[in-house]
Parts: sequence; C-alpha cells; structure tokens
Amino acid sequence: MISQERESGSAATPAMPARTGRAHPVTLREVAELAGVSTATVSLVINKKKNARIADETRQRVTEAITQLGYRPNAMAKTLVSGTSKFIGLVADGVATTPFAGQIIHGAQDEAWKHGYALLIANTEGNQELEKDAIAMMLEYKVRGILYSTWFHRPTEIPATLRESDFVLVNCFSPESGTARAVVPDETQGGQSAAGILLRGGHRRIAFINATTPSPARDGRLQGYKDALSAAGIGFDPALVFEAYPDQEGGYGATERLLTLGVSAVYCYNDRMAMGLYDGLRENGLSIPEDMAVVGFDNQEVIAAHLRPPLSTVSLPHYELGAAGVRMLLGLDAAPLESAVKIACPPVERASVAVHSPAQRRA
Repeated sequence: MISQERESGSAATPAMPARTGRAHPVTLREVAELAGVSTATVSLVINKKKNARIADETRQRVTEAITQLGYRPNAMAKTLVSGTSKFIGLVADGVATTPFAGQIIHGAQDEAWKHGYALLIANTEGNQELEKDAIAMMLEYKVRGILYSTWFHRPTEIPATLRESDFVLVNCFSPESGTARAVVPDETQGGQSAAGILLRGGHRRIAFINATTPSPARDGRLQGYKDALSAAGIGFDPALVFEAYPDQEGGYGATERLLTLGVSAVYCYNDRMAMGLYDGLRENGLSIPEDMAVVGFDNQEVIAAHLRPPLSTVSLPHYELGAAGVRMLLGLDAAPLESAVKIACPPVERASVAVHSPAQRRA
C-alpha cells in the first residue's frame, strides 16, 4: 500500500487566489503549494493511484487547485512511467498533399480520437532520410504504433526502423507474404462495381480503357470488369480492352480507338482519363450518356461531381482505410498477416449513364 503523504498543518482548505497573466506552464509544485499538500500527493492524485490512502477532502483540494491553475500533466513523464503514450504515428509519402488521399489522415485521426489517441503525422514526400528521422522521433515519443501509408495502392518495402514499433500498412502492402498487417482497397470488387453500373443501364458491349503502368489497381480493375461480364453471362472480348496513360491527355487520345469498337459504353481506369474522354467524344459530336455511357474510378470530387454531366464512378475508400488502420493497430479489428484486409470501393452513380432502349440492348 502507498501511504498518504504528510499534509501541511491545518485541515482547512487554503485560500486559492486568482492567478492571471502567467508566462510559464504551471508546475506540480505550484499545485501542491496551493492545495497545501506535498508534490508526491499531487502526483498520486493525478495518476489516479487506486491503492494510495488519500482522504477524499485532500483529493478534492488537489483537484480544485489543478482546475484553478490550469495545470496540465507532463505527457512525456507519464510516457516514461507507462512505457507507451496516447499518440499514434502516421508516416506517409504524400497523402497530405494529394486531394482525395488526404482522407486517409482524416479517417485515422477521427478513429484515433474516438479511442483516446492523438495522431502524429509526418509527410515525407518519399524522402528516405526524412522518413527515417520521422519514425525515429515517433519511437522516442513511444507511440502506441505507426500507420505507414502511401498515396497510391502499391507494394512497398518496410523500413527497418518501422519494425521497432507495432505497425500497420495502409493503402500499401509488403510483397513478402506473412510479414506485415495491411489494409488496402478492394480493386477487383471496385472494377466489378464500375462495370456493374453500365450493365444495370442495359449495356452489353462495354469497352475498358486500362492504365499503361503496372499496379495492383491496373490488374484488379481489369479482373473486376471480367468478373462483372461473367456474372451477367457475357463473354470476355479482349478486343474491347486497351490501354492509355491514366490522365486527361491519355483519355482524350483514346477516343479515336474507342470509336472503332462499336460499343455503347466505356469504363475508364480513373476519373482523369474519363475527363479527357469527355472532351474527345464531344469533339466527335457525341453526347454523354445518349451516345456513349461513361464510368470512371476514384471519385475525385473536383472532377467527377463537376463534369457535365456528372460522372458515374467508384469511390476509393481512403477515409475507411485510415480508420481501419487505427482499429487494426489497437487490436479492435482482425488483422491477418497472410494477406491484406480489403476495404470495399462503393459505386457512385451519377448522370453519365442512362438506361438503354430495348432496341439498343438487342444491338
């Protein structure tokens, strides 16, 4: 048992004069002086030591002194005692500067607050030295764990210093199976949802313009397209799939080839590609969705919601990725080592797809 610290003289509550204009943080000693107790007693009250024999009246005096002075416990000192802190680290290579991927931070921050943690964020822009220093700083602060995130879904090498802490990969994964917990978008399901929007609109001859750069998104979105056709009883025609650079110019440049395929609908690898395709179709005198239905991927609000007509697309679940990463880190969600946990990519239907007429469907 921890015995109660010696009280100073009278049991009467000392006067607590107002203190204003303070130019330095309130100290433990100042709280003790105002409450008329020792600093050890104040420490026991602050740290809520259950086995400390402290009178209720004494606890009340200490609590009132803390409130009046605005005392804040030294978080680093508490960290040294407990061996951990109420911080969760997030190290990212660019999500803070990427419009839609910044939602990873938002989701992680909201989930961390929900469970009593604050987020320490380091945006490294791919600088390995900065990344090493950021992880080292977080380890010094004894963070509860670290989320390691990339701005696009890809395999990644795990920094050696990251292994000194509990960690979860977010929007990326280790190429070595069974080495790290990870949470990523379900690209295949997303591709199936994108093609599904067009199938529900009555389209049967659907083109897919994929990206030229190898990536999990490129492979998964194509597989989802194939799966959606198969589920609808439509055979896969490789002639309807071709590649373009995944930006506005790539989509614009793909228009000529698209128009040789005799399709009524097209699914684009991303929204930027779809934006360029909009321009190319209009230059050829075609209307969306009357002459060509278009679906994108990513749901970049600055693009998809503001095109005319607004673009049907599939949303990358960045907010949910950040939140799920925190839950995994805290042991609230299952996090298998053998494979990444996949988060669904929800479809967002807008006006770029219209239901086909029966005659068009037969075509």
